[in-house]
Amino acid sequence: METLARPFEIKAIEDDGVFQGYGSVFDVIDSYKDVVLAGAFADTLAEFKEKETMPALLWQHSAGEPIGIWESIAEDDHGLKMTGRLALDVQRGREAHSLLKMGAVKGLSIGYSIPKGGSEFDKETGINNLSEIELWETSLVTFPANPDATVTEVRSALEDGIYPGHREFVRWLMRDAGFSKTDALHITRHGYKSLLKRDAEMLTETDIKTLMGSKLFI
Repeated sequence: METLARPFEIKAIEDDGVFQGYGSVFDVIDSYKDVVLAGAFADTLAEFKEKETMPALLWQHSAGEPIGIWESIAEDDHGLKMTGRLALDVQRGREAHSLLKMGAVKGLSIGYSIPKGGSEFDKETGINNLSEIELWETSLVTFPANPDATVTEVRSALEDGIYPGHREFVRWLMRDAGFSKTDALHITRHGYKSLLKRDAEMLTETDIKTLMGSKLFI
């Protein structure tokens, strides 16, 4: 079983544990160069409807930690829209509810398999287009694997004065701050001032502070 994670926007998190988000978003390239196409969940949703079942609602993809149930699931123009209800009489469910309300958890991640003929690899772009997905479970996760989600989490962490791991920080520098991979690695290993010194020996202290533009690297 594979996983595919996305950040999600909570429309509302109710006191009874009901929340809503997207388990998957269409036409977005993830960190593994997979793209979920519109209609990819049609067959698996039809099967859930026929059997009157739902995918599991788990915590961090742990099969031993169900935290509630999915009450509705459907495709729309954006992706796989899901409404879940947390089990507030279960400790992990209460914890998940609290973390959602304060914004500490911001990701949904699906666990799935691809049936034969359900994907097509584009040799020119290196992208794997997923046209059919068999959904097993959808989890609440802290750090979604999708690069965009990682960027969101890193930015949030920095704003809260929390420093992310090296890998997440390098990705943030490359994708969100616009640095090359070489410079991102240099910054992570040696610090931003070291990069400025390497590339701009003659800059004044005022110039350096202006270029940095943030107290993060001062």
